[in-house]
Amino acid sequence: MRFAFTDDQNMLRDTVREVLQRECVPEVVRAAWEGSPERARAVWDTLAETGVIGMTASEQAGGMAMSELDLVLPLEEAGYAALPGPIVDTVAVGIPLLEAAGTDAQKERWLGPAVAGKARIVVSLGDQSIVAHAVSADVLIAERGGAAYCVPLAEASISVERSVDRARELGRVSFEADTQYQMRQDVDTTALFMLARERAALGTAAQLIGLSRRMLDMAVQYAKDREQFGKPIGAQQAIKHRLANALIEQEFARPTVYRAGWSMATSAPDADINVSLAKIYAGQAAKFVAKEALQVHGAIGYTIECDLHMWMKRAWALAAVHGDEAYHRERVGRHIL
Repeated sequence: MRFAFTDDQNMLRDTVREVLQRECVPEVVRAAWEGSPERARAVWDTLAETGVIGMTASEQAGGMAMSELDLVLPLEEAGYAALPGPIVDTVAVGIPLLEAAGTDAQKERWLGPAVAGKARIVVSLGDQSIVAHAVSADVLIAERGGAAYCVPLAEASISVERSVDRARELGRVSFEADTQYQMRQDVDTTALFMLARERAALGTAAQLIGLSRRMLDMAVQYAKDREQFGKPIGAQQAIKHRLANALIEQEFARPTVYRAGWSMATSAPDADINVSLAKIYAGQAAKFVAKEALQVHGAIGYTIECDLHMWMKRAWALAAVHGDEAYHRERVGRHIL
């Protein structure tokens, strides 16, 4: 089989890349780190205007009915920019869940605004109580005791939790599992949340590929700019080897994510295994590239003033969510045996 992205998919990637290069500069990420997410919210609004936020909603709901494969490249660019905000939760997971399982009243209140970028959705899968971006999101879709709930976060209890990546705004969320929040009961909630988990893992893997690219680009640029003994440190063989190894790790991981996106979009029977492989290799690559980029930067890479730390900490955080390496290796192992 020969696989290639379509012209439309590449065009969407280029549009997202252009928006994020222009508007989601490192200063925006740093502002979110420091508790001022207003500029990041403006980036979200711009992405909504281009249709990216609502791309997974049906055309009847104002979206573009795009598949998991269509999502991969835009989410990779979101990772490259370290975009603050629940883009995976809202776009890859929340909007499809809300449209499939929301009551008429819930969809009327939240679906249109979410598609338009006016409401941000976060998702709690399983018994997860600590939710990224819960502090600044608008609505939570949660699975509790085999039932699904759609809870306005203004009506939930949220306590702020510290995160290695402060731009993710972790919150411990609790709410009353009241019938007023319950989503439709005439749908297969278990199956929908299983699919949601796969989409969450795939979207996170795509972000990790983007993070790897950006950290490698940072390391390459630093190796060109930083001089020792009258020449750039990138001229040293040891530095070249580190950068080459990081590139190989990243390039090996990327096709696994693309394959997982294709598998999910085509409902391939081994889609769940391909998602696990994508999450394993994307997480490995991001952590490896982070380590090599830090070595290239030297001591300055440890400092909070250096932009690299924000991308490294996002990579560390995302490698652990929606199934860490051990979880996905176990899942692949069960499949083989």
